[in-house]
Amino acid sequence: MKHTALTKGTAAAAVVAVLISGCAADGSGMTETGQGAAIGTATGAAAGAIIGSFSGNAGRGALIGAVGGALAGGMVGAYMEEQRRDFERALADEIARGVIRVQLLPGDQLVVGMTGATSFEVDSDRIKPGFYSTMDKIAAIVRRYGKTELRVAGHTDSTGSASYNQTLSERRAVAVEGYLERSGVMPQRIFARGYGQDRPIASNASEAGRRLNRRVEITIVPIQARG
Repeated sequence: MKHTALTKGTAAAAVVAVLISGCAADGSGMTETGQGAAIGTATGAAAGAIIGSFSGNAGRGALIGAVGGALAGGMVGAYMEEQRRDFERALADEIARGVIRVQLLPGDQLVVGMTGATSFEVDSDRIKPGFYSTMDKIAAIVRRYGKTELRVAGHTDSTGSASYNQTLSERRAVAVEGYLERSGVMPQRIFARGYGQDRPIASNASEAGRRLNRRVEITIVPIQARG
């Protein structure tokens, strides 16, 4: 079942209501590393487009309350830069092997991207057990930096029908969302969406390109106070 921002916003409102009541009561030949580099250079614009397509503004006030307040403007850059460094330290091995990419986007946003080949079984939304340790590292960091939204986007190559690819991308995005939630990440922070084959970052004419297009990306967006 695919989550919507409205659903998460409603749930966030419920969390805030509980918090308030509680306070009242008690005060191809391309190497994996090469693939990672290619993704990094090709996806900046694509990831930026994805950010605007989520409906994360629904229930924004409730979400801010649930995470204990938004970041003030002057704090955002340092907060996200420190988070980027923590990802790069924790995931250094995966980054070196081209399994994970960590990319800074305009607007103090981060993308943590994973290839479908390394994180999922073939034609499946089942996360590979061998990838659990990597997911655990990601979850630990996003728990530590709680004043962010996590926008999980699933993507496929163009093999097969568009409708099947859309469904598969949604299932994979929701699988990552579910893993993070089970790892203790606040559900109201996470928004999952599938894009099927509609947002390729490489040509689907080659196997190397198709491998790059089969991916899940987590865009990490700071929750900022508005002036």
